[in-house]
This record gives sequence, structure tokens and C-alpha cells, in this order.
Amino acid sequence: MKSADPRRNHLLGLTFAFGAGVCWSLGGWLIKSVSWNPMAISGGRSIIAILLILVVLGKPKITWSRAQIGGALAYAATVILFVAANKLTTAANAILLQYTGPIYTAFFGAKILGERVNRSDWLAVVLVLFGVMLFFLDRLTLGGMAGNILALISGLSFGLLAVFLRQQKDESGLESVLLGNLIAALMGLPFMVGGLPDGRSLFHLLLLGIFQLGLSYILYTEALKRIKALESILAASIEPILNPLWVFLALGERPGPWALWGGAVVLVTVTVRSLVKATRTEV
Repeated sequence: MKSADPRRNHLLGLTFAFGAGVCWSLGGWLIKSVSWNPMAISGGRSIIAILLILVVLGKPKITWSRAQIGGALAYAATVILFVAANKLTTAANAILLQYTGPIYTAFFGAKILGERVNRSDWLAVVLVLFGVMLFFLDRLTLGGMAGNILALISGLSFGLLAVFLRQQKDESGLESVLLGNLIAALMGLPFMVGGLPDGRSLFHLLLLGIFQLGLSYILYTEALKRIKALESILAASIEPILNPLWVFLALGERPGPWALWGGAVVLVTVTVRSLVKATRTEV
């Protein structure tokens, strides 16, 4: 429930978005730790997330509104493409390229939601885009390039998802997340026919469904009731900081030097902007 104090309510929204980012950051490590087809991983973790979301929602209210369906489709695209990207490129590239999302959120948020984007917002977007361009200065294999492209597309769908969920700020965006997980689960089912992965992979899949997908989007939909769509993505910028860190600590995977420079540009930009915005109330 929203607080009566606008500033406190705004801070709560930033906190929820930050918490979602921490949960999302587990994705690179956990996805790479599951020995299974990417589509099967995507479907399997969505099935687990559905159960958790139903516990929180109780009886879902499916209205079939444009925002609800748009959010479901954007969600399904985001989670499926992100898994595939993690299998085809480094976790650092996958998550940091997905953070082109603010560009699309800024544009569509202004067009669809009427949420004003000022000069500082656009400056942040331009700097994020510059940081992303630095990724392509690393020497990439064809497989790595394919993963990068999928990650960029997931950035588009992620940006749209924030807009559609924000559009439902006076309702419950969790229904969009629920429907999106149903789509991802159905698309993943045919790829599960070959059998289940080993016990270790199943444990990591369980963590994916509960924390990286279920709890994260419960927090994120609550955040979007309190803060703007663009701000919600930028406030969750802890994700690209922690994501490659967990992968490096657990799996020893190192991002390339230009990817690190690009990541630094992205992270400094979104962190500074979030700190500035946290001192204001523009909800």
C-alpha cells in the first residue's frame, strides 16, 4: 500500500526497484549454471515463478486491456531473449546491453504515458547509448555477436515492459507478469520433452524461478506504482553491477576490457541520475 507521504512513497518505490535489481542480478550466474536448453530454462523458471505470483495475487484479475496484454508480450520477450543471450555471450554483455532499455522507456514513456522527459533524462540516455557502443569495440565471435543482438532486442522489450506496467500503476501489473510467464512456460514446454536436467541444475532453476523471476517482478510492479517508468529502470542499476560479479566469482568468466569501460559509463550515468532524482518527488 502506498504511503500518504509523497517523498517517503517515492523512496519506497526506489527501494523496491533496487531490490528487484538485486534479484535480477542473479540471472547470469544461475542461467549459466543450468545445463539445459535455453527455451527449457526460460519455461521452467516461469512455471516456478507462476506458482509464487499466484500465492501473492490470489485470484488474478484478467482484463485483457491493451496495457495488460502489451505488458505480458513485452515480459515474455524480455525473459526468453535474456536467457538465450546469456547462453550465447558473456553475462556482462547480456545484462549491460539489455540496459539500453532506458532509451526506449524514455521515448515510449513520453509518448504513451505522457511522463515528461527533461534534458537531464535525455543526457543520461545518450550516455547509456555511448556506453553500450563501447561493447562492440571488443573482438567478438559470431556466437558472441548473436548473443549481443538478442540482448539488445531484450533491452527494447524491457523498456516497453516498464512502460506497460507503469500504465497499470492504479491496478495490478502482476497480472501482466503472470500472463507473460504463462507465454514463456508454454513456449518452453516442447523443449523440456527430452527430460529434466541433473539435480544441481534443478536447484539453480528453482532459485531462478523464486528469486530472479518471481520475487523480482513482485517488487518491480510495486515500484512502478510509486515512481516513473524511466526512473524504475535506472533505480535498478545495481543489476548490471552485481550480475557479472556473481558470474566471475562463481564461474570465473571475465568480460572484455571495452565491455568494462562501456559498463562503467552506463553504471556511473544511471547511478548519478538516480541519486539526483531521489532528492525530488516527480511521481
